[in-house]
Amino acid sequence: MESRPVFNDYGATHGAHNPGYMPSAPSTPAMSGGPAAPSAPPAGFYDTVPGYEGTLAGGGGFLPPPIPSAPLPAPDNLPAQPNWNITSITEEGAREAFVSFSSSKCCYSSAPARDGVITKMEPFNTYRYRLETFTETRSTEWSQEPYTGQPVDAFIQPAPAPWAIATQTPSFFQDQTQNIRVPYTSSLKNCHVCLGMGRKPCKDCAGSGNKVCWVCNGSGFRHGTDHCTHCNGRGRENCNWCHGHGSRECDTCQGKRQLLVFITLKIQWTTTKNDYVADQSSGLKSENLNQVTGRAMFTDSQHMLYPVMGFPDPTLNQASERLIREHQSKYFQTSRILQQRHTIELIPITLVHYAWKGKSYHFYVFGNENTVYTDNYPAKCCCSVM
Repeated sequence: MESRPVFNDYGATHGAHNPGYMPSAPSTPAMSGGPAAPSAPPAGFYDTVPGYEGTLAGGGGFLPPPIPSAPLPAPDNLPAQPNWNITSITEEGAREAFVSFSSSKCCYSSAPARDGVITKMEPFNTYRYRLETFTETRSTEWSQEPYTGQPVDAFIQPAPAPWAIATQTPSFFQDQTQNIRVPYTSSLKNCHVCLGMGRKPCKDCAGSGNKVCWVCNGSGFRHGTDHCTHCNGRGRENCNWCHGHGSRECDTCQGKRQLLVFITLKIQWTTTKNDYVADQSSGLKSENLNQVTGRAMFTDSQHMLYPVMGFPDPTLNQASERLIREHQSKYFQTSRILQQRHTIELIPITLVHYAWKGKSYHFYVFGNENTVYTDNYPAKCCCSVM
């Protein structure tokens, strides 16, 4: 009777890094020899750094900024404006914008825009107030990276306070993020994931380095007494994931066994913008104005703004006061206000009435871009792509 190969012969080429492993029964998976490695650092893994006691792995929250020393600027009335209105679009300009609009729609005939008779044009100039606040926010978190010889400087001297670390502020109203390694917080720790071994048991083969042959299901034979050619009759094969080692390089320390642990300071410069559009009776919804520009009638930029005063529309004055108060009270707690800017734009809106084939229709032309909006275009067709 032909004998089956013994494990010693198998071990020479399959699972060679685990020569002491005895294969389990085909129906029983091999088990790793130790407990699962921890995925989170144990208590006391991170040092206590004065001034950074609330820092956590994955983010320690926002750090309150120093109390601002600059007072609010004295109120200034708006500069004198010769005219708070602008000339409405001409009939020729309105038709040109309408024709361009219809041409941009694949299912619109240009005939109504080209041949319709304009019967009436109503201007509805609208004011838009915009407040922008440019802030700096700082937060900290514990970070780690494989140790490859980087400087270890923890406690050589006190770490600088989070808001005392100097940075290069970007241009105002230009959003940006910067990460800085806090000096004198870098320390060396054994990797908590692989317990300083540099490798972890392979999950695919449970640390054995080999698995039951999938062709012969561990029997070593395929047909009768024919040896399985896939595993050479051994019944088991090397694990493809760990190449027979039974373990794989630790992803956290990348096989270095040690981690450099340090505090990262995250600095975010962010522009917050809020608009207020004065009431207008044209019937055009305010959201249509979001993508257009108007004529800048007033602009002011300072560290801290005072609300607009003396504008002809009192609701705009009230909106300015409300928005500035909201911005300043909100960001005093979590951020440092670096600059504020507010503008007043006059957005031209013209409601154009026209007749085509004996019926009346209308469209809007608005913004410096002469954007067109209509919800009742009379000549549409259904297009299909074959």
